[in-house]
Amino acid sequence: MGNGSERGSINEGALAGIRVLDLSTLVQGPQAAAMLHDLGADVIKVELPEIGDVGRHVEVIPEIGFSAVFVACNRGKRSITVDLRTPGGKSVLERLVEKSDVLISNFQPGTLERWGLGYDDLAVVNPKLIWAAGSYLGPVGDDATREGADMAGQAYGGLISTTGDDGGPMTPNGALIADHCGSQNLVTAVLAALVARGRSGVGQRVDVSLVGAQIWAQASEYTHYLLSGELAGRSNGGHPLVNALYGIFPTANGYVAIAGCPDHLWPGMLRAVERPDLAENPRFGTYFSTPAIRAELRAVFSEIFLTRTTEEWEQRLAAESQRFAPVRNHAQVAADPQMAANNYIVVETHPEWGEKQFVGSPISMSATPSRWGVEVAELGQHTEEVLLENGFDWEEIAALRESGAL
Repeated sequence: MGNGSERGSINEGALAGIRVLDLSTLVQGPQAAAMLHDLGADVIKVELPEIGDVGRHVEVIPEIGFSAVFVACNRGKRSITVDLRTPGGKSVLERLVEKSDVLISNFQPGTLERWGLGYDDLAVVNPKLIWAAGSYLGPVGDDATREGADMAGQAYGGLISTTGDDGGPMTPNGALIADHCGSQNLVTAVLAALVARGRSGVGQRVDVSLVGAQIWAQASEYTHYLLSGELAGRSNGGHPLVNALYGIFPTANGYVAIAGCPDHLWPGMLRAVERPDLAENPRFGTYFSTPAIRAELRAVFSEIFLTRTTEEWEQRLAAESQRFAPVRNHAQVAADPQMAANNYIVVETHPEWGEKQFVGSPISMSATPSRWGVEVAELGQHTEEVLLENGFDWEEIAALRESGAL
């Protein structure tokens, strides 16, 4: 398990002493549990015997024998195998819950309840438990039991409808963004519930969903529709609500993103692009403009940016303190010293894979440093270890294996 070299031990994180049972699969739940691990919690991943988290089987990298999805969402956790559908498996989880703070799942709503492991069941075992669930459409309503994953969340939540240009094809985001937003909401809910428990001494149930997260992520765009009755529309290379020099523009060899040009930066922009004549058009010099002016600006600057390479524009725009960025791929980002300086991308030595780059932590804390996992558990690697820690003896463990519970 990695901890970021000299950045501290397992006992120094903000969530040191908090134990999390991660029953979830793929991304929404596991990534939330991974963040809790990075903040110091002891995370025990509970997986189905012989199969494990479905994420283990998504695009396995032959050289390391693991899926990138699984590594990203589960590094640093301990893995145990328990078949929660069996009486023995149910009893194992109940005993683990007695000494745990948080339980995370993303099963179809109602599944854990059918197994006698819902919040009402486990709150009897441990009234301090925070029982946290992620779903597709939310825990209640006529469609609550529908199954879905990231793509469905992006589509059903309205995100995909905003992509691309008017009249052209739509496309999903290149990241598992619905899952990611759902996981971040789950982390927020768990942390808030822990704070509330600190005051009341009582745990609670918290629920988030992929679609709920997509609506929250698009709060500005949804609010525009709800208050005006008009759809914000598609991105068209920028953002439908930002009527300024804002968007992605092709260059001679790539793309550059302009994050708006406020009035005070406009003169510098004209110097960077060597177009002083544009100052004669007073409509162009204001950040708060109209859709028609935005379209005109885009047409003019699309031609301008094609005349030089991305690297040339970087130098020119930086010299004028403009708000911009080259459009980079993952390899370019991973090679950037700025990412290493902030521990967003880290270099660690894995006992089997050797020296590798890993995703670090997006959170920096001065007194309770974040950490990041490096080693990834084999399926069920820590089953005996965790059960022995929780009072099981070897005879009980053998009996549980014989019954098919482990």
